[in-house]
Amino acid sequence: MTETDTYSDGGTERERLADPSDASASGERTRTEPDRTGEESTTVEETTGESERTTTCPECGGQLATDTEHGETVCSDCGLVVEADSVDRGPEWRAFNAGERDSKSRVGAPTTNMMHDKGLSTNIGWQDKDAYGKSLSGRQRRRMQRLRTWNERFRTRDSKERNLKQALGEIDRMASALGLPDNVRETASVIYRRALGENLLPGRSIEGVATASLYAAARQVGNPRSLDEFTAVSRVEKMELTRTYRYVVRELGLRVQPADPTSYVPRFVSRLDLSDETERRARELLDDAASAGITSGKSPVGLAAAAVYAAALLTNEKVTQSQVSDVADISEVTIRNRYKELLDASGTVNA
Repeated sequence: MTETDTYSDGGTERERLADPSDASASGERTRTEPDRTGEESTTVEETTGESERTTTCPECGGQLATDTEHGETVCSDCGLVVEADSVDRGPEWRAFNAGERDSKSRVGAPTTNMMHDKGLSTNIGWQDKDAYGKSLSGRQRRRMQRLRTWNERFRTRDSKERNLKQALGEIDRMASALGLPDNVRETASVIYRRALGENLLPGRSIEGVATASLYAAARQVGNPRSLDEFTAVSRVEKMELTRTYRYVVRELGLRVQPADPTSYVPRFVSRLDLSDETERRARELLDDAASAGITSGKSPVGLAAAAVYAAALLTNEKVTQSQVSDVADISEVTIRNRYKELLDASGTVNA
């Protein structure tokens, strides 16, 4: 039979095959639809099986728990580790606005009060070299210098920022010279920012307020230095330092406790290269003196120096009053007077 042959209903074979109402075509569709349905059901069963395998333990059938701290999936019943080294796909916290996101985010370098812009700006390096370490040409060097100049202008856009930049640089310089840790520098920066915000600087020098802030911070943190030590590294006189310090403490309402003489002892002992036994005896002498009430109204630096000298004598270590005087920056007369009082308060016979 050819394609042009007709059937009893009057249609050709091609028309018969193309007719969607034809029974054979319908049968073909009927045969294919169950196959697709079967494939879909198989896929659903596989997906269901995978979800069951990820929520139940393959050993005991117990419930699985995710340990986000160690990146593991373990069984809460038998303790089997089903999955290890899982990928952390996001933070464990949620934020609902930009402020919360900034405060909770732990990405990037931490902000610090020791820089006038809190370390959020970008610095252009001083080296005239490219990423491969090759020197720049003359034209490129001039261009980079112009970029550095404009970058500095953008970082300090007003007088307050320029003031803060100079003061924080001064604080960092003095803290480095005195060997003060970062927590003292951070506290001093906060105190200076408060003084600048409350308009305490008019009529006073930037160096004076910066030195007073660092002196107050050192005493607050418990790592004090004497006024003479600050005067040696500062650009202001001792009288201006003390006057500015009292003004800043009064106006800002800072709570600064009297300096403890024992806080000076480790530094003096280290500089004199004395033993731990000497440091322990010096602390005992100061504790006995505080219990006897003879430390009130006396310089804590002088008491600490005298205690170190007396403790060195009691432990048979060779140290002279002149050496202690040079380290503590205190007179030998003060050491002689104070160490006798310390020995009397402790009930020890004068050495």
